[in-house]
Amino acid sequence: MVKGVSAPDEKLFEQAIFLVRSDISEEGVTARALVQEARRITKDCAVGHTRKFTPALSPQFSAFLGASVVGLAWILVTLFT
Repeated sequence: MVKGVSAPDEKLFEQAIFLVRSDISEEGVTARALVQEARRITKDCAVGHTRKFTPALSPQFSAFLGASVVGLAWILVTLFT
């Protein structure tokens, strides 16, 4: 479980601190397993907060498409009026 304040701005935090139970070594958990679990947790938390906007179309193609629609509308209005 991750406790604390979650903020999407990565500039707010310098480090994360994990508190490990004192009896964990008795259960046979290795240091490598602890590091892997910490990385998994931080990756899961970071993935939930990334909000990058990726446009579906490039701006140039969108402008071309818009101009084409306006041009087609102009031609149709000219022909049928």
